[in-house]
Amino acid sequence: MTVTKVFASTAPADLVDFSKDSLKVAAASIAFNPIFWNIVARQEYHNRILTKLFGGNSRYGCYFLAVLIFSLGIIRDYFYEQALRDQPALDILQSPTVKYAAGGLFLTGNVLVVSSMWALGVTGTYLGDYFGILMDSRVTGFPFSVTDAPMYHGSVLSFLGTALWFGKPAGLLLTLFVFVMYQFALRFEDPFTAEIYAKRERARAKKSG
Repeated sequence: MTVTKVFASTAPADLVDFSKDSLKVAAASIAFNPIFWNIVARQEYHNRILTKLFGGNSRYGCYFLAVLIFSLGIIRDYFYEQALRDQPALDILQSPTVKYAAGGLFLTGNVLVVSSMWALGVTGTYLGDYFGILMDSRVTGFPFSVTDAPMYHGSVLSFLGTALWFGKPAGLLLTLFVFVMYQFALRFEDPFTAEIYAKRERARAKKSG
């Protein structure tokens, strides 16, 4: 089943114009990004492709992936905004109250994203674990004291705030798709990352024993 058919079955046609190519491109970009970085990161973990590309320097490989992921995020956001501009607005979403709520959601989302990046650093944010760049201990302070996935949840809130700001039901639908894709990503990332650190602890225990 295509993304367009999934969307068409969950929203009235008069609220979302499914004929617009910009909507399809935005949805494809939203789906592509987490799939791409999970595939690349796992390939790095198993085969050290990026590390080899940078002459055995895992940090340079991680920095390269960070720039790539960040750039893809900007492109995705551009496609998302273009999709919203091509979609019909809903009068009930044009009120000042909705605008204030939109601003609050967008601000909250960005606080979660930026503070998460600050707490984790570049390598912690951009899958450094898969490059063998492990953190000394689990980060438990803000924003991880609020949510275990502040980057993803913050991003969803930012998408939601943008959709409400423009008053576009299509944006709400795309936000739901963002949430679904991030949940999908977490189901793959969390167990794999946990095993990376568990493997390190087993190696430490074996060495000390």
